[in-house]
Amino acid sequence: MSKIRITKQFNFETGHALYGYDGKCKNVHGHSYKLSVTVIGEPITDSNNVKFGMVIDFSDLKKIVKEDIVDVFDHATVFNQNTPHVELAKELQNRGHHVILVDYQPTSENMVVDFANKIMARLPKDIQLHSLRLQETESSFAEWFASDNL
Repeated sequence: MSKIRITKQFNFETGHALYGYDGKCKNVHGHSYKLSVTVIGEPITDSNNVKFGMVIDFSDLKKIVKEDIVDVFDHATVFNQNTPHVELAKELQNRGHHVILVDYQPTSENMVVDFANKIMARLPKDIQLHSLRLQETESSFAEWFASDNL
């Protein structure tokens, strides 16, 4: 049977700030992120299986990504927990804002690695994560490929 790649796309709004950065992104700002998730596997060949012909049901992939990424990061502000931004994070949380503290600089590059780890932990054993593309702006994105991370 052939290996097939399928992709599902997601959108979410997230704010962040890059502590210590020498440009405008040191300021709190936000992006309309677009995340493309591509998995690879063999379509189910059992004609009695309700998922016959599918690598993975798009709704099952959506559930994983929505629960672990979109619902968590959408309309949140992300800060590196190891920087003085933690003070701002606490103030925002005290005012009812949704803040996420991570142990990395919240760049698209680091976020896409975090997302890859979260997704891989939830995929069925016969389905592999092939790649992720996290688009931060219309012309800027970070990509993660399994083949680059063996």
